[in-house]
Amino acid sequence: MAISNSEIADLFDQLGDLLDIEGENPFRVQAYHRAARAIRSQPKSLADMVAAGEDLTRLPGIGEAIAKKIQTIVQTGKLPQLEQVLARTPRTLVDLMQIEGLGPKRVKTLFSLLDIKTLEDLERAARTGKIRQLPGFGPKTEALILKHLDRALVGEKRFLRFEAEGVAHALLEYLEDTPGVEQIVVAGSFRRWKETVGDLDILVTTGGQSPVMAHFVRYERIAEVISHGTTRSSVRLKNDMHVDLRVVAGESFGAALQYFTGSKAHNIEIRTLAVKQGLKINEYGVFRGDERLAGVTEEQVYGCLGLPYIVPELREGRGEVAAAMEGRLPDLVALEDIRGDLHCHTRATDGQDDMVTMARMARSLGYQYLGITDHSKRLTVARGLDEKRLREQMEQIDRLNESLEAIVLLKAIEVDILEDGSLDLPDTVLKELDFTVCSVHYKFNLSKKKQTERILRAMDNPYCTIIAHPTGRLINKRDPYPIDMERIMHAAKDGGCVLEINAQPERLDLNDAHCLLAREIGVKLAISTDAHSAEGLNLMRYGVAQARRGWLGAENIINTLNLDEFRAQIKRT
Repeated sequence: MAISNSEIADLFDQLGDLLDIEGENPFRVQAYHRAARAIRSQPKSLADMVAAGEDLTRLPGIGEAIAKKIQTIVQTGKLPQLEQVLARTPRTLVDLMQIEGLGPKRVKTLFSLLDIKTLEDLERAARTGKIRQLPGFGPKTEALILKHLDRALVGEKRFLRFEAEGVAHALLEYLEDTPGVEQIVVAGSFRRWKETVGDLDILVTTGGQSPVMAHFVRYERIAEVISHGTTRSSVRLKNDMHVDLRVVAGESFGAALQYFTGSKAHNIEIRTLAVKQGLKINEYGVFRGDERLAGVTEEQVYGCLGLPYIVPELREGRGEVAAAMEGRLPDLVALEDIRGDLHCHTRATDGQDDMVTMARMARSLGYQYLGITDHSKRLTVARGLDEKRLREQMEQIDRLNESLEAIVLLKAIEVDILEDGSLDLPDTVLKELDFTVCSVHYKFNLSKKKQTERILRAMDNPYCTIIAHPTGRLINKRDPYPIDMERIMHAAKDGGCVLEINAQPERLDLNDAHCLLAREIGVKLAISTDAHSAEGLNLMRYGVAQARRGWLGAENIINTLNLDEFRAQIKRT
């Protein structure tokens, strides 16, 4: 089985981190991290492109040197430069890089000043208060380290939905070629579009005696076959993801799909409702006594209970069954409702493509408008724009809009919210923009009160339009910073500020619970990709899925409006 884009990107990120620890040229380090971002944003399999002899340098962000390294990875499964660095790097340093709050420089400090060689050494140093005494650390970083170590001992490994998608699609493609396979679907949390996935549950129907089970356990990426039967097999893949394959009868496929999609809370409500109606419901069908009433499709299963079809994203036991019974299920936002993307970056700062390339991709997606939101000056690592460069970009956008067809570029910026709540650029230039996207990019460790007040003060500025990735989390890497989200949402509603659902797979911020809260409060939201390349604009589907999990309709999302309506609503002054 070919290596996935995500796995290739991980190798480049790891190489960049380890070279950073060694004090390598920062431009070289950043080149590897930029390559990793570019690779993750590619919708097409790089392994397939290599096999077909395609020119990888035609892809945004992939130069000749990186292309050669990708070819080597695809052909051998390894990156020789990384192997060389790993050979001279203590294993503990690699493990430490996975801990929230520890970047390469802090890892090097721990290793050199405290002689930490194992995770046990790290835990002992943290529990005895030695880490807080190091320059640049402190009690909060020490607490984060202990929290990570405790979580690592008890928690199951969970994968970003984006990572699981690559694994699932490759598996489905492999299994679909098996003789006799008729229907095949990935169920479970994957089908409910949860932001992380622990394992994959695959259901298949077959015609006649299909060798699908034997074919499944021969899959190239399997590390261990846990069980192998005629109707169910379970394996562990080389990336540690567990996969179950079940063969079900066609007459039970809908019932099995409903059952194994879950969630547990949703299924308990469904079974309870069935019992009240004198029915029994399980993975084989809906029964009254020995009589099968339904099972072929999910619509039949829900229909037997007097319910309309409930989409998988809502099946979390959050009142969706009662809403279905009362005819109150929301009309959920869909990808085709999106009229524009309000958060993206170009090569003017840390993006990979120019504005024309971004505009053409947005137009190909059917968008009417695209907000150009490069970083502001405080983010020096991204070569953020000062007032002079921003004004030059604004003039460039005006010129481009005269020649672009069927797409309008909007003048905007992702402006940093400083520690005191002020914005990184003066109002004299911000007021000339179509809108602003305002973000917290540093000082994540403020208290809940201070962080909340920081964002509230930013929202007091009439030129603060959208609050981007409002909790600052990176899934599986960095916890949200503490804020009073309900207070922020009420302030946003009262002041006409918009909150973002960031569609980056490692952010998905706001989360689904916050989307529900926003719906209840009535605050307007924007779904944006935060794309750093033209291909990154395709990530919108993750943000839409998050909004759907939060019961949101098109009326809740400001960038479902056409251009004129959007312009009328986005300005706060």
